[in-house]
This record gives sequence, structure tokens and C-alpha cells, in this order.
Amino acid sequence: MVVNMWRRLFSNRKATISRARPLVATRPGARVPAPDSDSAPPVLSLIEIGDRFHRFVLGLPAAESSEPSAAELATLKRLELLSTRFDMRSLPRLPTVLPQLLRTLKNDNAAGAELAKLVGRDPLMVGEVMRVTSSVFYRSAQPITSLQQAVVLLGQDGLRRVLTQHVMKPILQANAGALGHAAGERLWDHAERCAHACAWLGRSSGCDAFEAYLAGIICHTGTGAVVRLLDQLMPADAETEAAPLSSGFLSACSQLAARLSLQASQHWELPARVIEAMTECQSPATPAGSALGRTLAVADTLAIAQLLGEHDRLAADLDLSHSWPDILAPPLLARCQQDLRRQFPVESKRI
Repeated sequence: MVVNMWRRLFSNRKATISRARPLVATRPGARVPAPDSDSAPPVLSLIEIGDRFHRFVLGLPAAESSEPSAAELATLKRLELLSTRFDMRSLPRLPTVLPQLLRTLKNDNAAGAELAKLVGRDPLMVGEVMRVTSSVFYRSAQPITSLQQAVVLLGQDGLRRVLTQHVMKPILQANAGALGHAAGERLWDHAERCAHACAWLGRSSGCDAFEAYLAGIICHTGTGAVVRLLDQLMPADAETEAAPLSSGFLSACSQLAARLSLQASQHWELPARVIEAMTECQSPATPAGSALGRTLAVADTLAIAQLLGEHDRLAADLDLSHSWPDILAPPLLARCQQDLRRQFPVESKRI
């Protein structure tokens, strides 16, 4: 389990877990008003929401300190050193045909025969396309007897979803390493929600629908890579209790993960606008950013809040619609949150 890795890394304090009571979200750096009474709910910043997400992904207890300890600072230095030597070729490879297929899918007039020819060059893609089109959802009156029929039945939007969900999922989960199975599952759960929110918001922001969906899928690729780097730092023995890692330590890990996510998108030769958005997401969103960069930054947090709400780590009805008034309109964000709740109801949560 991932938490065992952290227990071996840090052993200076006994872990304590406190129950969270989030109700309100504020923007990073915003002034938080004092509560009117002792019973008033705490105000939660977007930075704190991100901290809770990483603790949920990695199975970590709540923090007792905001500043990194000496042991954490030493680990961060080692992580930085390892990251500079991180070989992107060690990441799970994308199918060699995928970049060409993605470029072809940019053309709305691409013929089914052309798409089928590209898909046919990769056995994994062929298997997934045929499996999906034989499902109850896509089942047609006549049996599917050829790959071209299956591709035409899916349509370009359906084929894009198959490629991202069924090709990218094993790649992203494998990226978390042997000790990161639980983290890989949770990162994929977030990726599904982030891709949905990014594509949904992108329609109103002038983004290409598939680029928005793809950006949402891969935006936390680097988090899995950080778990893999931590695998290398884990002592071989020492079964000790975990320290409640500081928020500063996780914030630094998150920044490192964002850089590795960008490098992965460049290594995989993803579309230029996706790489630009990944570059911008290393810093807080601003009105001057690209349409996809702004949309991805907001969608990431909305997806985090949705996932945490499903697992009782945040209020399920947390309203984030006013968190980016200079980026996206509050009514649009409110509708996006409502759509996420419809698409990913609490009853479907996976622990």
C-alpha cells in the first residue's frame, strides 16, 4: 500500500487523523473572515482543497504543520535531484500510432476507412474498439463484422473517448509504480472527472473539445511519477508509524509533479495547445492565460472537489462557482458542478 511507503520514509512523529469540516471555498491568497461564533464552519481555500486531494490520493493523514520538517526538506532535495535525472523514456509508452491518429481526428472530415487503417496498426486499439462497439450501449441491429464498421459506429467523438479512456488509463495507472496501485486508481478517478469538466467548460471557452478532454486526462501524470521517485527513496526495512506530513512538503511535491506532467506531455508529443495549457498550470490561473490553460486549471479543482465529495472528504454540495470570478462566470461553474454530480453521483463512489 502507498501509506506503507510513507511510513518508511518518515518516522519522527506518530500520525493523527482529524476529521475535516469544509463548507466554504476561497481563492488562494484571499482574506478569510473570522467566524461569527465557535460553531461557524471553517473557510476552506483552494490550496487546502488541493492538499486534501493529495492526502486522499496517497492515503495520508491530515497535517499538523504547514512548514516542512528537516526530514522532509532533505527528502525534497533528493526528490529534486532524482527528478532532474528522471528518464521520460521510463514512462509507459503511448502506442506509436496514437499521435498520428490524434492528428487525423482533428479533421472532422476524416474518412472511416482512413481511421480504421490507423487503428488497425495497433492490436490493443483494435481490441478496445471492437469490445466497446459490441457492448450493450453501442449494439446495433446488425452484427459488427469489420473494424471499419466499428469505427463508423463509434463516430469521431466515440473513438476519441475510447482512445483516451482505454488506452491512456493503463498508461497512467502504470505510471504510479508498484507501490502506487491505490494512488493510480484514485488519479484515474480524478482524470475521468477532470476530462469531463474540462470538455464541458471548454465548449463555452472556445476550446477544441478533444484537446480539452485530453488535457484533463493527463494533467496529473506527474503525480504518479513522483510516487515512483519516492519508491526509490524508500528504505528497505524499518516498519514505523507515519508522520503527518506537512502541507508545505505536499505542496512542493505537487509543484514537482506539475513539472513532470509537462515533460510527459512533451515526451508524448501531445497537441501544442495541450502542452501550452500544461505549462500554464504550473502557476495559478490568470485571465491572461490561454483558453485551455484557464479551463484546465478550473476543471482540475472542480474535479478534485467532486471526487473528495464522493468519498466524504469534502461537503458533497460545496459551491466553488465564485472562486474564479475573473476567469469563468459563476453561473457557468455552478452548472458545471451540477453536471459533474449528475455524471458521477455519490452512490457510485469507489473506496
